[in-house]
Amino acid sequence: RIVDTTMGRILFTEVLPEGFRFVNEILNKKKISSIVSECYKNFGRNATITLLDNIKSLGFEYATQGGVSIGMSDLDIPPQKTECINDANSELNKVEEQYKRGIITERERHNKIIDIWTRTTDKVSDYVFKNLDFFNPIFMMADSGARGSRLQMRQLAGMRGLMAKPSGEIIEIPIISNFREGLSVLEYFISTHGARKGLADTALKTADAGYLTRRLVDVAQEVIVIEEDCGTVNGITVSEIVEGDEVVVSLKERIVGRVALDNIVDIVSDEVIVKAGEEIVEEKANKIEKLGIEKIRIRSVLTCESGRGVCAKCYGRNLSTGKMVEIGEAVGVIAAQSIGEPGTQLTMRTFHIGGTASRVAESSFLKARETGIVKYHGLKVVTKGNNFIVLNRNGMITITGDKGIELQRNPVPQGSFIFVENGAKVIKDKIFVRWDPYSSPILTEVSGKVKYEDIIEGITIQEEMNLATGRKERVVIEFKGDYHPQIIILSDKDEVLGIYPVSTGAHIMCEENDTVEAGDIIAKTPRLVAKTKDITGGLPRVAELFEARKPKNPAIISEIDGFVEFKEEKGERKIIIRSTTGMHREYTIPTGTHPVVYKGDKVTAGQQLTEGPIVLQDILRVCGDKVLQEYLVNEVQEIYRLQGVTINDKHIELIIREMLKKVRIVDAGDTQFLPGEGVDKWDFKDENAKVLK
Repeated sequence: RIVDTTMGRILFTEVLPEGFRFVNEILNKKKISSIVSECYKNFGRNATITLLDNIKSLGFEYATQGGVSIGMSDLDIPPQKTECINDANSELNKVEEQYKRGIITERERHNKIIDIWTRTTDKVSDYVFKNLDFFNPIFMMADSGARGSRLQMRQLAGMRGLMAKPSGEIIEIPIISNFREGLSVLEYFISTHGARKGLADTALKTADAGYLTRRLVDVAQEVIVIEEDCGTVNGITVSEIVEGDEVVVSLKERIVGRVALDNIVDIVSDEVIVKAGEEIVEEKANKIEKLGIEKIRIRSVLTCESGRGVCAKCYGRNLSTGKMVEIGEAVGVIAAQSIGEPGTQLTMRTFHIGGTASRVAESSFLKARETGIVKYHGLKVVTKGNNFIVLNRNGMITITGDKGIELQRNPVPQGSFIFVENGAKVIKDKIFVRWDPYSSPILTEVSGKVKYEDIIEGITIQEEMNLATGRKERVVIEFKGDYHPQIIILSDKDEVLGIYPVSTGAHIMCEENDTVEAGDIIAKTPRLVAKTKDITGGLPRVAELFEARKPKNPAIISEIDGFVEFKEEKGERKIIIRSTTGMHREYTIPTGTHPVVYKGDKVTAGQQLTEGPIVLQDILRVCGDKVLQEYLVNEVQEIYRLQGVTINDKHIELIIREMLKKVRIVDAGDTQFLPGEGVDKWDFKDENAKVLK
């Protein structure tokens, strides 16, 4: 057969082992490594060794002849850059205008500006890549993965973008120039912030990352594979990970190389794809994904019942050989190193970027991934014009396909505008929900007249003259004494229709005696100022999770399912959760903490009631170890994922297994244990079994 190819690809095919498929594609770092792994699987070890040697010689030979180098003229500045910056400036003027008219607060203005510049920088860097010639040396270096990255190209030929102060806050003024054009004096000065931070961070954080690895090894070193199969009937359920409306980690990536817990069956043809206890290989994982199976149960070290170590079936594939793990493999140390090593890398990464703010622009809408029927779940809405405004939190919106299969499920923030009614059809890629990402609003559910209660100038609120806008703003301040600032909505006959408590930091958006419509914003709390997401915050967070430290000002979580009520007593605010069975729990809200639930909201056990970090011990107490394990795996993965580092779940699971392996004795009974002693789960089970005999 005749193949359309290039000279280079033919030369490359010559070094491949005999019988290998003809490789007719652009080969970057990832593709080459996948070819090597394919060769290892199909042709064995010796062929792979020869292949690696040959690729090396071929690479050096043609790199020498090619003489790829960088010249000033290779840095092409995209002509669309000026247009992008003009667009950004006109958007900025709109934001400033809104701020001057008092529509948005100082914090919202700051966050909006940062978002505009983040988006503009991304746009410019896209153009940098699109405009470069295919044989441009810089493009070849970055695209092949040999040296440099998109980020560095953006700074060389696009725009440097936003910089961070040493404290982690983002400076509003971006650096519009790139290194090819040269920086102005002010831009150079702003740059020095980031450069200095990068150097200091690298010096300090390398030690931290090394220490983290060392502690992890210490914890996990005795975990080895001690048997083939522990015979457990337990496992964990995995599904794809979705953030906003994009799939971040597919189901396939999570299950390849793991062992199935049950038979995985094609619902349509009843064919068994993977038998229980069988390894899920790439081909089968692809099949599972094609069939649209959303979640499956797999064996995991978290539920392994081997006494001292783990069994091969629960661990799955050894990732360094691509085969099932062998007995005697020190999987604990491997897990510790797999988590610690990227930490060392990530600390280095800040240094390269030189403190450019790597912030993900806030998402403020939902897009339909597929065409389907929209359904509201637990949403209270009012109609305003052609839109529906969401009044409550914790509501969900789903899109279902023709066979009733759920295609998409998203939480909807309070104050969102929904453009499609319940039960109506939505077309693929259409935006059907929008919200303001910069503030959490308090909306009135009823129409009527506004009356203030305990909203007293100088005691519970402060009227601030905003110098930039020349308008008065009423902000709720921290107060002492028995005051409960709230906005009451009255009917024409002065009957109370709705009561809305306002918490510290809220901006009041309506005047006393104003008439409001259902769905109007009567107050809003600006969201916190955007900080950069950077592993510098991430590494200590990973350590904090693995150490199960108790954080400062933690969140309160609900211990039971039920409905929210508020009560004021002796100057303290309390949240009461009442279940339908008549049980109730009371929680005192510490001063200065905002509740994240509202009166009448339905909450489930383990749900967060006030803002703040969640205490791991609380999750364990309320929801049990299964939920805690899942929470920990997801939290740790999210920190690494932000940096584009992939770690296999099984390594994190192994460390978590070690975190949860001890129990505290409450009642010693007839055993040899002492009350209050911490003992190994397995010793505990054995001892109990012994006493029962």
